Amino acid sequence: MTRSPVTLTNAEKVLYPATGTTKGDVFAYYTEIAPVLVPHTAGRPATRKRWPDGVTAPAFFEKHLAASAPEWLHRGSVAHKSGTTSYPIIDDIDAVAWIAQQAALEIHVPQWRFVDEHPGPATRLVFDLDPGEGVPMAQITQVARAIRALLAEIDLDAYPVTSGSKGVHLYTPLQRPVSSAGASTLARHIAEQLQRDLPDLVTATMAKAARTEKVFVDWSQNNAAKTTIAPYSLRGRDHPTVAAPRRWEELDEPDLAQLRYDEVLHRVARDGDLLAELDPVTAHRGADRLQTYRRKRNAAKTSEPIPASAPTTGGNDVFVIQEHHARRLHYDVRFERDGVLLSWAVPKNLPDDPGVNHLAVRTEDHPLEYARFQGTIPAGEYGAGTVSIWDTGRYDTEKFTDDEIIVVLHGTRVTGRYALIRTDGDQWLAHRMKDQRLVAFTDLEPMLAAAGSVEGLRRDRWAFDGKWDGYRMMVYADADTVRLRSRSGRDVTAEYPQLQHLADEVGGHRVVLDGEVVVTDRRGVPSFGALQNRGPEQAVEFWAFDLLHLDGRSLLRARYRDRRQLLETLAAGTAMTVPALLPGDGAAALGAARERGWEGVVAKRWSGTYQPGRRSSLWVKDKLWRTQEVVIGGWRHGERPGGIGSLLMGVPADAGATGLVFVGKVGTGFTERALAELAKALTPLRTDVSPFADRLSTRDSRGVTFVRPELVGEVRFAERTADGRLRHSSWRGLRPDKSPGQVVAEW
Repeated sequence: MTRSPVTLTNAEKVLYPATGTTKGDVFAYYTEIAPVLVPHTAGRPATRKRWPDGVTAPAFFEKHLAASAPEWLHRGSVAHKSGTTSYPIIDDIDAVAWIAQQAALEIHVPQWRFVDEHPGPATRLVFDLDPGEGVPMAQITQVARAIRALLAEIDLDAYPVTSGSKGVHLYTPLQRPVSSAGASTLARHIAEQLQRDLPDLVTATMAKAARTEKVFVDWSQNNAAKTTIAPYSLRGRDHPTVAAPRRWEELDEPDLAQLRYDEVLHRVARDGDLLAELDPVTAHRGADRLQTYRRKRNAAKTSEPIPASAPTTGGNDVFVIQEHHARRLHYDVRFERDGVLLSWAVPKNLPDDPGVNHLAVRTEDHPLEYARFQGTIPAGEYGAGTVSIWDTGRYDTEKFTDDEIIVVLHGTRVTGRYALIRTDGDQWLAHRMKDQRLVAFTDLEPMLAAAGSVEGLRRDRWAFDGKWDGYRMMVYADADTVRLRSRSGRDVTAEYPQLQHLADEVGGHRVVLDGEVVVTDRRGVPSFGALQNRGPEQAVEFWAFDLLHLDGRSLLRARYRDRRQLLETLAAGTAMTVPALLPGDGAAALGAARERGWEGVVAKRWSGTYQPGRRSSLWVKDKLWRTQEVVIGGWRHGERPGGIGSLLMGVPADAGATGLVFVGKVGTGFTERALAELAKALTPLRTDVSPFADRLSTRDSRGVTFVRPELVGEVRFAERTADGRLRHSSWRGLRPDKSPGQVVAEW
């Protein structure tokens, strides 16, 4: 369908008299902010609030799409009691521009998306913190932090947005979509729990009489029939403020205020989208990213693949080069990425000489099916000519950003390291890199699992491994040597001489293994305490659960099913330990782990690739014990002179902030040996400066010796309070395999 550009009219019309902000200014803001706004509105029906005569004149809500709306605008229908309403879906820059041209200053969307043209489940929660009469911003932010703490107890994140009006919105991405009714129930329970915890500060009651000097936690906007102002939307206030994403540390600022549109543009240029994790690009862009592709092709005339539905994401590891005899011969270079083929037209193909660069022009994204396309595009159609596959294969990613791509190609005709570098707009340079060495194996960081529930996962899509109570370890082995690296990247080969036998177990192969160093108890169950307190005679084992490199071949882009099969084949007939996977679905795996006394279960998607250094949802960990890694910030003295009675614990503050967030004290679980080791390790770290971001209470700081925050330990705990403290914590031991920067809140 031909798309006419959106034309701005009445650009000089003033919409915000107090600031002189014109319709042209609004149009410019919306078209510039569109790349970060669209992920949060795509797939959702948009209700518009319009001020065609400016914010001092009456406004009106508009739901149904007028007949005069452009045909290319995506639509979605929702059945209401009064009839069926057709809504616009704001999923690209043209749709955003159309909104601005309509003087629809505010965009309101629900927390659910359309699925197969019908209203689908909620993908996120929202809490609208609405201040009652006499409530300062400091009280609102205090309530926001308390909600964040409650959400953290069920492994959910929260992202703050100053609403552009009076309050704050908190958004929470859901690991698995739920019905809007389920989302509303969960949000209501959290709001009511907060009302019980902070009765002087919070109300979860709709009645206005109950809101005086309290923050109303409005959970009802999770209802399928309700909407919330979209992140990055303007507000129809006296001043052109915006629903602006914020960092958590900003909520501590005494002069926290709503932001204007020009301030938001500056922040986005500097920081990007602070809500990027709320609505990941891959979750919504499938259909949108193929809009241009579909618009240029007529399915009745060309044999090119034109999928009607949103694509599924692949492994981000396939490339294809197609020879294209159009008006002029050129080569189309395509990389699979986030469900589409990113495409470049390269007139002279990729260079084979590092001293020569070739022009590459970025073209529209193509569907994944195009990687297999060969044929003739009819005359008169876009790209008319003959297309054939010149080369195809897999690639390893070293860097993949909007402006620079470095990949290692493993094709039949093309191999090696290549770079694509953007020079201006759609203009790029293709370069064969002079240094053709691959990334060193020792540069690998372990892939990390996302916290979640495995109970509903099926065995046809997921494998279920044990979560072992030990130290994560990367093993680099061949017939002659074994090197061991901890999760933090430290070389610990000398600390585990018992594992040198792995050189004999790999059968002359050169491998990189991922696994866990464990010491088992009498039942054969890994024991972290036994590992911590092992003597020289104690048996230390390496349990391998993944194979990342084999004889110089990278397996990072191989599917987990294939890596697992290779690992089991490698270990067959040797003494190498590869723990068996748990049978059954997720619920059965959890039951088996509970019976065996294991720490938990890690579910691994059979089709998933290995993503070094990333916490990926391709692996999901479900703990049966509540444990937390902590950074030691000080100690309180015990009964013995100079002895340790308890440790002060913290976790790193949010990105951009400094210091530790205090999470409480631990004073049980220590052996005499552990106390002696702690005293020896902490004494040289003593300091007069508190490592905690906030001043501790007199009770918490009395008799404390502060230390530099350099040591990581692990505790078990019963629960986490609303103010972020760990209750009934018990010491498990130091974690020399972890650095403070790797500690994250996992409760």
